Amino acid sequence: MQKIIGLDLGSKTCGIAISDALGIIARALTTVRFESDDYDACLDEVLQILKEQKVKEVVLGLPKHMNGDIGIRGEISIDFAKKLEEHDIKVDLWDERLTTVSAERLLIQGDVSRKKRKKVIDQMAAVQILQSYLDRQNGGF
Repeated sequence: MQKIIGLDLGSKTCGIAISDALGIIARALTTVRFESDDYDACLDEVLQILKEQKVKEVVLGLPKHMNGDIGIRGEISIDFAKKLEEHDIKVDLWDERLTTVSAERLLIQGDVSRKKRKKVIDQMAAVQILQSYLDRQNGGF
């Protein structure tokens, strides 16, 4: 099995997580920062990370409203997925509802300072997205 990258795409940051080679455990990798809504700059950095890590599969968080509808943020993620696919990257869109809230709770429980939480929250949300995907692939939850 190959490693998989998880992405939590925001308007100024993109949290990135990576799986182990067995596809069992996700861990935080980095956060890409870019000018507000400059998704082309984000795409370039993500593609570079994919190349460096030799990864050809991405799980991209798909933000949905609580009723399941896809809004503007979801459409941006869908467009980002299409651009990745143009570079021969396999993309799985994954429902990310409440992943940032869950990541925030975990960091608070871990007694991580507010300043440190702000720096790693996107990575932790990406870990949540990727780990839930891996668990589903491996017959879990």
